[in-house]
Amino acid sequence: MSRLIVATHNPHKTAEIQAILGNRFSSYLDLTCFPGIEPAVEDGETFEDNARIKALHAARFLPEDVVLADDSGLEVDALGGAPGVFSARYAGPGATDAANREKLLAAMETEPRRSARFRCVLALAQGGELLHIASGSVEGEILPTGQGEGGFGYDPLFRPQGHDASFGVLSPGTKNALSHRGQALRELVKLLDGKG
Repeated sequence: MSRLIVATHNPHKTAEIQAILGNRFSSYLDLTCFPGIEPAVEDGETFEDNARIKALHAARFLPEDVVLADDSGLEVDALGGAPGVFSARYAGPGATDAANREKLLAAMETEPRRSARFRCVLALAQGGELLHIASGSVEGEILPTGQGEGGFGYDPLFRPQGHDASFGVLSPGTKNALSHRGQALRELVKLLDGKG
């Protein structure tokens, strides 16, 4: 059984991926374990572009390993789909989650339309070759104030359809069952098993 390298420096993403994929891989590492690998230049126009870029970039440095890259973000209808591919740096390069949430709340202050979705695209690569692409999305709405301390990123501001609480309140198990990343990972499992 091979190890999986998650092409991220975000330990929250790595933990979510491991929780969903379980013992499918012998171990889960992310790029914090490989400080010599420079971050990929995420200059794609779509989530899929950036997922491909990150997966193939890391796979070039780690040709024996299976590499999984995730590109995901929040699309807000009233903002024309923003922050979109810029979700992690919405408030500027190196922005904190809190700064990104503050900017989003300021942009939404007078907006009556609150519909939004989280979208995720996963790219799996090995030895410079792209193996699979999987995607998922979850519809919901932007809350007027943050709710809960759980999750990361925009989770406290996003309430998924059919629920009374944000991703910042819902348990990790419930979030993983609903989330864009959870959906994409389950699609990836089907592809890995030849059922997709």
